[in-house]
Amino acid sequence: MKRTILITGATSGIGAACAEKFAAGGDRLIINGRRAARLSALEQRLRETYRSEVCSLPFDVRDRTAVFQAIDGLPNDFKAIDVLVNSAGLALGRDFFEEAPLEDWENMLDTNVRGLLYVTRAVLPGMIAAKKGLIINLGSVAGDTVYEKGNVYCASKSAVEAISRAMRIDLLRHGIRVTNVKPGAVETEFSLVRFKGNAQQAGSVYEGFQPLTGEEVAGVIYYCASLPPHVCINDIEVTPVAQANGIFFYKQPRS
Repeated sequence: MKRTILITGATSGIGAACAEKFAAGGDRLIINGRRAARLSALEQRLRETYRSEVCSLPFDVRDRTAVFQAIDGLPNDFKAIDVLVNSAGLALGRDFFEEAPLEDWENMLDTNVRGLLYVTRAVLPGMIAAKKGLIINLGSVAGDTVYEKGNVYCASKSAVEAISRAMRIDLLRHGIRVTNVKPGAVETEFSLVRFKGNAQQAGSVYEGFQPLTGEEVAGVIYYCASLPPHVCINDIEVTPVAQANGIFFYKQPRS
């Protein structure tokens, strides 16, 4: 049976890879992102490659009014959302606590925490009415292990962990499942955004080991969404073999 999947942050990285994966599986897609041109290009590619039914919602998850208006205004064929993938998120900067720009903190908290809350609340009435649904939150190993200069980014992902647990408890009576997917090092635009366009600094993060790809994490997310409706993976952590947690890596020296 064809499902309706809403993916936030679908214009790059894990979100874009999820859109490809669910489209290849025959699902109907609602894709969200701030960059309208990228979103339009992704919609066209999904339609041409997979013959998917796609609805684009170009809004910023930080904008509460825009979130609720966009989801309330969905076409009838897309209103019954079966799976929500909260993929929108970012890290900004690697600074000591007392040196970090306050704007970076606000952006991370507004996107990673408030944005996730807004989108989920906007989607929940339909899931509650249907007495089913799956919410997949994109957390991080950084939510479990705080590292130097990670401060507020780590805090935002710890919040995703706590919010996921709280959702799981509160939504039990509605038959709604909640999964927190916690990747380790994934080579996407993540580090380029974190280091504000410094490609050399971003690339150095992945030197000496093979990181995950967005497609590999999307495969894990797709698996979580493919289980029987009475089965819920509460938390799943996925890292490269060279990574033990948010701090410890084994990196090969350059030859």
